[in-house]
Amino acid sequence: MIQASGVIICLGYILGLLLTAVPWGGVWMLVISVIGAILFKQRRLLKQKNSLFKTNKDTPGRSPTKSNENLSSPLPTPSAKVWLVAGLVGLLASVYFQFRVPHPGANDISNFVPSDNSDNQEELFIVRGTLTSSPRMTRSQRGQFWLEATQLDEVKNDVGPAAVSKGVTGKLYVTLPLLQSTGLYPGQQVALTGILYKPKPALNPGAFDFQQFLKQQGAFAGFSGRGINVVDEDRKWGLWRIRERIVRSQVRGLGVPEGPLVSAMTLGSKVVDVPYDIRDLFVKVGLAHALAAPGLRTSIILGTVLALTKRSTRFTQVTLGTIALIIFLALTGFQPGTLRAVIMGFTALIGVGLKRKVKKIGALLVTAVLLLLVNPLWIWDLGFELSFLATLGLVVTFVPLMQRLEWLPPTIAALIAVPFAAIIWTLPLLLHVFSIIPVYSLPVNMLTTPLVSIIIIGGMVSGLVSLILPDIGSALASFLYHPTHILIQLEQFVAQLPGNSVAVGSISTATVILIYILIILTWLVYWWQKRWFFGSLIAVGLVFIPVWHANTVFQITVLASGAEPVLVIQDKGKVTLVNSGNESTGRYTILPFLQQQGVNQIDWAIAKDFQSNSSNGWFELLQHLPIKTFYDYSPTSDNTLVNLEIQKEVQKQKGTYQPLSVGQTLSTGTTVAQLINDQLPIMQMQILGQSWLLVGNLKSNELLQIMKSSGLQHPQVLWCLGESLKEFIPILQPQVAIASSTTLDPKTLSELTQSQTKLFITGRDGAVRWTPQRQFEAFIQGTESLSSNL
Repeated sequence: MIQASGVIICLGYILGLLLTAVPWGGVWMLVISVIGAILFKQRRLLKQKNSLFKTNKDTPGRSPTKSNENLSSPLPTPSAKVWLVAGLVGLLASVYFQFRVPHPGANDISNFVPSDNSDNQEELFIVRGTLTSSPRMTRSQRGQFWLEATQLDEVKNDVGPAAVSKGVTGKLYVTLPLLQSTGLYPGQQVALTGILYKPKPALNPGAFDFQQFLKQQGAFAGFSGRGINVVDEDRKWGLWRIRERIVRSQVRGLGVPEGPLVSAMTLGSKVVDVPYDIRDLFVKVGLAHALAAPGLRTSIILGTVLALTKRSTRFTQVTLGTIALIIFLALTGFQPGTLRAVIMGFTALIGVGLKRKVKKIGALLVTAVLLLLVNPLWIWDLGFELSFLATLGLVVTFVPLMQRLEWLPPTIAALIAVPFAAIIWTLPLLLHVFSIIPVYSLPVNMLTTPLVSIIIIGGMVSGLVSLILPDIGSALASFLYHPTHILIQLEQFVAQLPGNSVAVGSISTATVILIYILIILTWLVYWWQKRWFFGSLIAVGLVFIPVWHANTVFQITVLASGAEPVLVIQDKGKVTLVNSGNESTGRYTILPFLQQQGVNQIDWAIAKDFQSNSSNGWFELLQHLPIKTFYDYSPTSDNTLVNLEIQKEVQKQKGTYQPLSVGQTLSTGTTVAQLINDQLPIMQMQILGQSWLLVGNLKSNELLQIMKSSGLQHPQVLWCLGESLKEFIPILQPQVAIASSTTLDPKTLSELTQSQTKLFITGRDGAVRWTPQRQFEAFIQGTESLSSNL
């Protein structure tokens, strides 16, 4: 009874935190608990009545007093009070969560960020503060670290004198040229020169929300550094020096990328820089957990310590195991997943010391509550969620899977059951976040588990030795070259297989909840256990029916992609992509959007380089998605080599590459496009009878001349740069204008809003979507009313 009550109260706390995702979540938690109390009280009374009836029927001579005495013994059903307490705990959890949500203080450095204005976008500041993390390399080849800001100075300019130095507080996300960030370490005091900015929210569906990411880290501003002066030159001691010694030793013995990979699998990817191509490779084939699997490393550490001390006393085993876990936690950092693994390791040591079997589910639940009491914001940390779900899957699903695989040799059965148990419990959440199914994840995990175990054990041994004798540590690490190289080669082979990943589109929160309800029912209810295949079919239907429905609709999305117009036309499963922008646009804007929409193939691509910057976003897209027909309006003598490479890649995927000349018309499903002018440029499109005009960087008099010479009609939809709106709208008089701009002069914006043209600014409104039913909608306006997790 006590155990059941404790479980319900702990679950009430966790559910109260989860319900912070909806308005008035704590109140809803209290309502749910009241309903649960009423239902279970009626169930309790019914049980008592049935028991009394059965007792009187079997022993009619027994007095009612004795019957009542028997019935007064505790029943396994928790009382109504327990449910009410759980609801109250959930309500308090939601209040506690809101209390712990970070907010900028009065002197937070984010309060001094200049307003978005073209006159001060390049305003320089000097920020002084202390590093709180080791520098890491970003995808754009810049160094990145966290800084605790203490002082802010404005660099004197020609307009007027610099402002007075200000004492500031707050955490700052800093990027710096890679060479200038090399050699920095936590605790160092520095002075940085650069641009202070506020992070932006996600402007496109499926895009990374940088603003939300910083907020979860307790930061509200970023700093793009130009230069750095080190104030404190003394290299103070810290755990970072131990990590640095281990990584350098292993890289010296293995080289790159094998060395950083071994270090990441030993210490964790949070504290070791792994080349992004290797990191992406692990994610693509479904092995991302190998770089961030604290549970596996903790199990290996404890297993090794207990095996080496099996002839020692229990006190010695517990003591050495505790020391090993503390060292592991210090080296890998205080991350939510690592803390979960270490606490679970301590519970295992307690079981060893007391010679008692640890109840794993109870230990996992208590661990979750303890960590969420320390930091309730971790409830929305993806690493925290995946770590607990994977561990829960291993605890409750591994044994049933082994029983169904008993016809196989135990070793092979375990190689199948371990990854499959984790996949069952983590896949719904991964689909909700990333919209991708790594098709070969299960066989890849089976094949690589021995290699991963060898690398982790070897990495730990070489790392410990390198702390004392770096040269010997490097020599030991060199023996891991072939297992690590084979692991990389195997992943590269799998990544090149056809259909290695399938985009299913982002599944809704309600769908995720329903799938997890089915999984829990199959775990706990005997009726569902016997019909697990039926439950699996329902779960698959919940994922793929929305994908099927998405392939029956028509929509046009103008992505917020800077100065390059990027349109995605989805016509009942057929996809047309107009332009790709640069590599960054392809990777961070177009590809996440297509994955979120469940797109696995581009049927038609139309390329026109509006900004004449030899855009190479197509290369990024072609690495992930095949293009059946590629229409190129861009061929010029300046970018011949780029076009030849694109043509080669398209034809490699058995697609068709067709160069087009100015004025040539092309047809793709319901879309007809024509490039009117190549130099300025201007592209006209007819989509479902609606006229769209994409106008590049030109002046109003040039536009008038082109309209007269080409007979260009007034479009219904206009896309252009923000600075051209004031000139183009009176001339073209479109029904809708979409401007590529982050800001617009308030006076100009006020004048334009008085016209009959409906105006969208991608830097403000995000992506713009058109459907026949709902017409034009802005992404940010459509999502700003939704409550945020933080």
